[in-house]
Amino acid sequence: MLGLVISWVLGIYSIILLARLVLSWVPMFSPQWSPKGPVLVVAEAVYTLTDPPLRFLRRFIPPLRIGQVALDLSFIVLWLCVLLLTRLNAALLLS
Repeated sequence: MLGLVISWVLGIYSIILLARLVLSWVPMFSPQWSPKGPVLVVAEAVYTLTDPPLRFLRRFIPPLRIGQVALDLSFIVLWLCVLLLTRLNAALLLS
């Protein structure tokens, strides 16, 4: 039972991380866009849930500079950690 709850939580957090990725890319394609109404509420929830672990990881993992672009490796590390925990949880559920 606990394994299923953990699986659901990790799945939902993966979706939230995907939403964070989309929200971080939108301003590059549409600089004048800003969330309003229900989208603002969702965006605030997404940033509230993803900022603490990303801030923690950013203390140890600096962004990778590629010319004028900075690649946020902390996001990739967080995504991989969630993926690893999901796979580990699935393996424990199946054993």
